[in-house]
Amino acid sequence: MRFEIVLAPEAIEDFRALKPRVRSAVRDALETHLRYEPMKTSRSRIKRLRGLARPQYRLRIGEIRIFYDVSAESVEVLAIVPKSEAAIWLEQFGSPE
Repeated sequence: MRFEIVLAPEAIEDFRALKPRVRSAVRDALETHLRYEPMKTSRSRIKRLRGLARPQYRLRIGEIRIFYDVSAESVEVLAIVPKSEAAIWLEQFGSPE
């Protein structure tokens, strides 16, 4: 099944702030990992976040972390942040279960 990828306004700002090479890697990763199997967890790439209602998942691309939710037909990207800021972002914007 093909999922629609929707970027939240904050994620669009995060995406535009990335360096061109990193932006290209993130774009490729969104297509590769989130377009068809956004809930397929792996040891290093995609993780289901425990204890949080939102965001549901985290995708790792090098030093970048992408937080997203999955619904029936779409993937909503909530944020694209560097690893160093991921814990702060989750603390500020994550919704506990």
